[in-house]
Amino acid sequence: MISFTLNGQAVSADAPPTSRLTEVLREALGRKGTKVGCDAGDCGACTVLMDGRQVCACMVPAARAEGANIETVEAEDHDLARLQASFLRHGAAQCGICTPGMLMAAVDLLRRNPAPSEHEAKEALGGVLCRCTGYRKIIAAVCDTGPAVADPIAGRVGEAVGRLDGAAKVAGDSFGADFAPDGALIVRAIRSPHNHAAFAFGDLAAFAARAGVASVMTAADIPGRNAFGVIPPFADQPAIAQSPARFRGECVALVAFEADADPDLGAFPITWQPLAALMTPAQAEAEGAALLHPTRLGNRLIEGRLKKGDPAQAMASSAHVVEAVMETSFVEHAYIEPEAGSAWMEGDTLVIRACTQAPVMDRDDTALILNLPADRVRIIPSAVGGGFGSKLDVSLQPLLGLVTLKTGRPCRMTYSRSESMSSTTKRHPAEMQGRIGCDATGHIMAVEFEGRFNTGAYSSWGPTVANRVPVHVSGPYFTPHIRAQARAIHTHGPVSGAFRGFGVPQAALWQETIFDQLADKVGLDRLEFRILNALRDGDESATGQILSAVGIAECLEALRPHWARALSDAAKASSPLLRGVGVASCWYGCGNTSLPNPSTIRIGLSQDGRVILHQGATDIGQGANTVIAQIAAQALGLPLHDLVLIGPDTHLTPDAGKTSASRQTFVSGRAAKAAAEALRARVLRLANAGDAATLSLSGSVLTVTEGASRRKIDLATLSADAFGYALTAQETYDPPTSGLDENGQGKPYALYGYGAQMVELEVDPRLGTLRLIKITAAHDVGRAINPQLAEGQIEGGIAQGIGLALMEEYIPGRTENLHDYLIPTIGDVPPIESLLIEVPDPEGPYGAKGLGEHVLIPTAPAILNAIRHATGAVITKVPALPHRVLAAIKGAS
Repeated sequence: MISFTLNGQAVSADAPPTSRLTEVLREALGRKGTKVGCDAGDCGACTVLMDGRQVCACMVPAARAEGANIETVEAEDHDLARLQASFLRHGAAQCGICTPGMLMAAVDLLRRNPAPSEHEAKEALGGVLCRCTGYRKIIAAVCDTGPAVADPIAGRVGEAVGRLDGAAKVAGDSFGADFAPDGALIVRAIRSPHNHAAFAFGDLAAFAARAGVASVMTAADIPGRNAFGVIPPFADQPAIAQSPARFRGECVALVAFEADADPDLGAFPITWQPLAALMTPAQAEAEGAALLHPTRLGNRLIEGRLKKGDPAQAMASSAHVVEAVMETSFVEHAYIEPEAGSAWMEGDTLVIRACTQAPVMDRDDTALILNLPADRVRIIPSAVGGGFGSKLDVSLQPLLGLVTLKTGRPCRMTYSRSESMSSTTKRHPAEMQGRIGCDATGHIMAVEFEGRFNTGAYSSWGPTVANRVPVHVSGPYFTPHIRAQARAIHTHGPVSGAFRGFGVPQAALWQETIFDQLADKVGLDRLEFRILNALRDGDESATGQILSAVGIAECLEALRPHWARALSDAAKASSPLLRGVGVASCWYGCGNTSLPNPSTIRIGLSQDGRVILHQGATDIGQGANTVIAQIAAQALGLPLHDLVLIGPDTHLTPDAGKTSASRQTFVSGRAAKAAAEALRARVLRLANAGDAATLSLSGSVLTVTEGASRRKIDLATLSADAFGYALTAQETYDPPTSGLDENGQGKPYALYGYGAQMVELEVDPRLGTLRLIKITAAHDVGRAINPQLAEGQIEGGIAQGIGLALMEEYIPGRTENLHDYLIPTIGDVPPIESLLIEVPDPEGPYGAKGLGEHVLIPTAPAILNAIRHATGAVITKVPALPHRVLAAIKGAS
């Protein structure tokens, strides 16, 4: 027995002395507030206090805890409570998976230093990684721990309301690994250790008969269609592969272990025969290359094309032309929560609780794989510890479902860090080339672009990337002539999928770095060159769409005073380090490209006087739970605190679509507004009141006030409708778009978001290293429904853009952990100044536009442009690791 003090109480646990303290806390004692992100001491999510000092609980053997005083996020402690209040006040928790670790590290700091500086806060929290927030609001929260101030905010649109799910976040929310039914089987996957390999099983029956093994499953056990995919016509990825395995990390078998067994796969009977692997698009497109999928000739999944005007003639007549190449790498999502979930039966319904961005898509794919009607599969999303696109694709959902269906028993599965990184999707590596021309005054004349994207072994979001890139590669600039092609090529690399921007960040690296060179050729200031070419209302996009509510010029103009100050500071700098300033812009179409994109929201008034909002939009940290509720409350005319949120849950909430492509605030927000307005209209009709009437709730009595007239509706006296409410409204919104023709002409998106960022940095020309000084970001959000949440999205996106630019490069078999794969730490993200620009779009709810994807797009090209400004070096491959920067500096000199 291991005995120690936990949060002031004496506890004992029956645990081997070599087990991890995280296992003791979570499994033996049921304290799930302490999270596990890596089991290697790399991420810090498991940080607890041991005798008053922070430690990574995953690296502490249980024996070391004997007699110790352990404190976790569940503690009832004054210092912790003050910090939790400060985190809520500053919006310092987004997805929440790192929050317990951050809080405990901060408690350690504040007990030793009640008024830390920013530098001291960074030092103390440097061992805890966050993938969502960009760290800036965490630093603000730690450095401001005064007494909580009563929140006077009523929750109207435009107010910085605290997260409705914030209290759960700072208390250690319930993620995929944090719940499983009693006695749940433990599921483990056998995965390919090779990029391409044939395999054969030995005596599976003998292995299944071993003590502690409940069942073994292979592809032969799948009762339905063994193929899934986020775009149904392209579905090609097996839940469990038959020989051969097409990428490293592919699942080829499952083993379900008894709850108390050691889930050891070391003796699993399988033999591998490595096969020749096509690891680059060049190899895959070479003449005679073997096909990964027999119907996809040349290993080409798809090619997106766009043509407008006469780009060849316009290029020939351009006064200045810059031709360039740009290459990007695989980028790992690196969310701190590895995939996790559990499954069980409720009657004849299969229930799966797991982390996901797309519960209805999960349900539909899982039902097809398991040969079940969709209404017999229920998906309950857990809290999601980061997603960024990768948790759109199913992962463990059909595996959990298969085990429960086959054994009739509940089960649970949690990916290891290396398993998560090897088996899930990545950002598409891109090889891009082309040229951009302008006239003598600097006006863009033409763009010619060709991109080749490594889509990996299966389709995933490859078609979306290949079609979105040509639409966006011109940037938010008027481009009368353009030809753009982007093809997705299969290789034996990791599956490439959705990652915050769907290929647009890669294209922006190519386009925005060319723009700096063109500005120099023309003799124009780089910011003014962009303002000169910025799209305006009434302009045609590259797809021929007439644009309105275009906010890019306002974003660029908002940077003018910051730009002038930064250039002056750079000119005055005297140091062996070279100071540089860079700028880049972005635009992003919100929602699906030229495809249906509906969201449905339901809102009801219960007979006991509650306002119930059923919204199935998964909140992965971006704030959908709060923003959509704010929109609904304002449209209904009741305060936000009257609303009760239900969802997402495929049995309780209508389909609000997937959380991706910056669509939830826009699309689900519009649906929520429509549903709330419809419910309000029903109430006003009942009360025979006009639109100007006000509503208030007291118990079951709804009061409608119009001037001196006051009418009361006792909801308890109304009969329950089909949904069980006194009054209900349900509405759907689908953005008005049109298909693209053979030249990519049409209306692919109903609205766009815009932004521009400025980076200040200094480069050490001797080492190729650099330090970011400040980033200023101006983003057109249409209408800031919640300014604090909008700022949090900007800061978090910028942090991921820093990683894309400077450090993140996933290499299969080499960087499958958070030690070798580097993401920005709290010390890597500089001060960020966010400028919220509001150019309302009438298509958005209260004028709002999406934001989540856009904010990452300009960061990396602005960094590269700042490096070039400082050193003259042109970077043509990211990440700009020191050796690449040094080589580029030498090339420039």
